[in-house]
Amino acid sequence: MLFDSTLRRDLSRSFVATLVVILTIVLTMMLIRALGQAAGGAVAPQDIVLLLGYTALGHLPTMLNLSLFIAVVATLGRMYRDSEMAVWFASGVGLTRFVRPVLRTAWPVLLLVALLTLFVWPWGNRNSTELKDRYERRSDLSRVAPGQFQTSSDGRRVFFIERGSDEGRTGRNVFILQSEERSEAVTSARSGTIEMQGDDRFLRLEAGQRNEVDRASGEKTLARFETYRVLAGERALSSADNLPPRARGTTELLLSANPKFQGELTWRIGLALGGANLVLLGVGLAATNPRRAGNWNLLFALLAFVVYFNLINLSQAWVANGRYEMGEILLAMHGGVFALALALLWWREQGVTRGLRRRVRGAR
Repeated sequence: MLFDSTLRRDLSRSFVATLVVILTIVLTMMLIRALGQAAGGAVAPQDIVLLLGYTALGHLPTMLNLSLFIAVVATLGRMYRDSEMAVWFASGVGLTRFVRPVLRTAWPVLLLVALLTLFVWPWGNRNSTELKDRYERRSDLSRVAPGQFQTSSDGRRVFFIERGSDEGRTGRNVFILQSEERSEAVTSARSGTIEMQGDDRFLRLEAGQRNEVDRASGEKTLARFETYRVLAGERALSSADNLPPRARGTTELLLSANPKFQGELTWRIGLALGGANLVLLGVGLAATNPRRAGNWNLLFALLAFVVYFNLINLSQAWVANGRYEMGEILLAMHGGVFALALALLWWREQGVTRGLRRRVRGAR
């Protein structure tokens, strides 16, 4: 039918254009954030692109929902302003008739959102966590770039080397400032080498000296050495058992009664259900007066999206804190929004019907 094909084509074009704009803005912000993390030593510089990809995949469901919502509101709003909706209403096509072609266009996107939220989101978060964890587990000496001061993972030592090997296991002209609760020591050496003993990493210094100061008494001790070993990085326990809920699979969350796991599952299911509710809300919120300048309907629609998305985040916190059960919060929140969307459609439909009746009476 011409009506369905025209509407679906306009929706698809608007959705693609909106998604490209949102992706460009969000990816730029994510890139700036990733560069800041790399500059702060949270991630490896060579992993920025990989981390950006994982982060983008994690936020893609939200961007898809927002793009689809804006596409529905913008497309139908343009039809109202161009009086196309008046023509369709006069032809006997009610507002509820627009729901079917809109849902036929939206269902592949909604299915993709569900798959990304339930499966790709935890996978990306787990890989991002492993990237950061792997970078944190490296030895203290390998953290140091030549000619730069760098703090150790525990924050108690400051390292400086003049030059290091490509693998980060050796360095020359090593300087170490170690601060303890009762003492402070400055160690300098001509060279240093990383050695493994069991699961611990030791830094072996050669041809240097150590100057230690007792903070309580002020007593100073100077010692010269030919060889000196200092712990450079303890074995890091695997974080597989300490993964955050957002990095765990959906099946694992379903089988667990942990409130935090249930809260994460509530967020994932809620984001998938929220996309469908937003499509229905968009059909009702798109109505506008063609004689009124401005896109106030789009502004109100964006405000509705922000409120709804924040409620989804709040539902996660409420379930994680044990205030509500997952089933009741999903039914109350998303069922309530679904009922609101249907009520808005009915109200708009009744308004259109009353308007057409008044025009018919006036023509008589």
